[in-house]
Amino acid sequence: MSMFDLKTIKRAIDQVSEEKGIDVSKVLEAIESSIAAAYKKEYAERGEIIKAKFDVKSGDLKFWQVKTVVDESTVRIVEEEEEAAEGGDAGAVTTKPTEKNEKAPAEVEVVEDGEELLPRYNPARHIFLDEAKKIKKGAKLEDELEFPLETHEDFGRIAAQTAKQVILQKLREAERESVLAEFQHKEGEIVSGIIQRLERGNIYIDLGRATGIMFYNESIPGEHYRIGERMRFYVMAVQQETKIPGIILSRFHPNFVSRLFALEVPEINDETVEIKEVAREAGSRTKIAAISKMDGVDPVGSLVGQRGTRVMAVSNELGNEKIDIIEWSDDPAKFIANALSPAKVKGVEILPRREARVYLPDDQLSLAIGKGGQNVRLAAKLTGWKIDIRSQAHPEEVQDGGIAAIPTEEGAAPASPDGNVEVAADSADEGKKETKAKEKESEE
Repeated sequence: MSMFDLKTIKRAIDQVSEEKGIDVSKVLEAIESSIAAAYKKEYAERGEIIKAKFDVKSGDLKFWQVKTVVDESTVRIVEEEEEAAEGGDAGAVTTKPTEKNEKAPAEVEVVEDGEELLPRYNPARHIFLDEAKKIKKGAKLEDELEFPLETHEDFGRIAAQTAKQVILQKLREAERESVLAEFQHKEGEIVSGIIQRLERGNIYIDLGRATGIMFYNESIPGEHYRIGERMRFYVMAVQQETKIPGIILSRFHPNFVSRLFALEVPEINDETVEIKEVAREAGSRTKIAAISKMDGVDPVGSLVGQRGTRVMAVSNELGNEKIDIIEWSDDPAKFIANALSPAKVKGVEILPRREARVYLPDDQLSLAIGKGGQNVRLAAKLTGWKIDIRSQAHPEEVQDGGIAAIPTEEGAAPASPDGNVEVAADSADEGKKETKAKEKESEE
């Protein structure tokens, strides 16, 4: 039977496949599933499993019913009298679908004491083994037998509506999976997008096939976003549990700076230079610690670039955020001294409990502390050490704003063997940000 105009349906499949980037087989599967659902609604008995096959070449539709081969060991046969008795005691039996077929009603029954019983025999979906063998030699338990069904062209309005709804739903699911697959591997990467709209402080970004969202607390403080403007964003997460693919973007995240440098510095991509740590106060200042893995390669020079071209390109992308690049060292004293750049340190005293006292000439104190204590604060975050700035001439005096601890909610984070404390603090902060982000998303 030729129920559809072949050219029309094939053209529709190809068009949807091309526009949505969905595999042709998925579009076909959606159509077959929807037509089977419509057929079942119109002509089949409750509990029957109906399948449909659409032949794209001929335009023919075929329907069949599926029955599973069973015997007394795999199903429970309930006599009419028992069924009536069970039905009379409403509190005695509850039903739930099987894992094998979630749509199957009353497939597994659980009595009040929690004992799980075999599925109840249902002639609409089961066929006994001896009967199955008469139809198909060599039939075994759990085999599925197919029985051709009469084809109908007079699908009613409701059935047609059902088919349309299921097709749309399947296509939405397929498109969503396709978008997720595309962006899943981009977590931790940089994407470019056009600002679409601003809503309650959140920014929606057109990424081509998908829309990303940057929550208010993931934007750079003081940065202005204009609709139609193209910008770069860091992909924090791709959430699958939301109705539409939740692509969470950030310009606030410290890794945004690392990934921007990776775009500008070939030595990072060929793994000659590695960014070990990043401490950032977005919109204001960032400190980066880098290390060279090859003799003769200067990690700081690689990130700065000739005449500062590389660091300037990153700084411009961040709205002229100041960026300090220092050399990472596994010697805590040297690393702490480097981290306080541009101040020139005279000596570092390593104390217990990951604390360090740093001595500088008087003319370097304000530079080491920084405006509002920012320089020493970022140095502490970068190194994972509590830093106490002291004057070389008056070592006993505590400097105003000269002490910076590791920024965690509940005191100093426990020291890890590699001294990477700052990451633990960042992870906690990131988790809190994500939670807040999800709360805002649910409010919308």
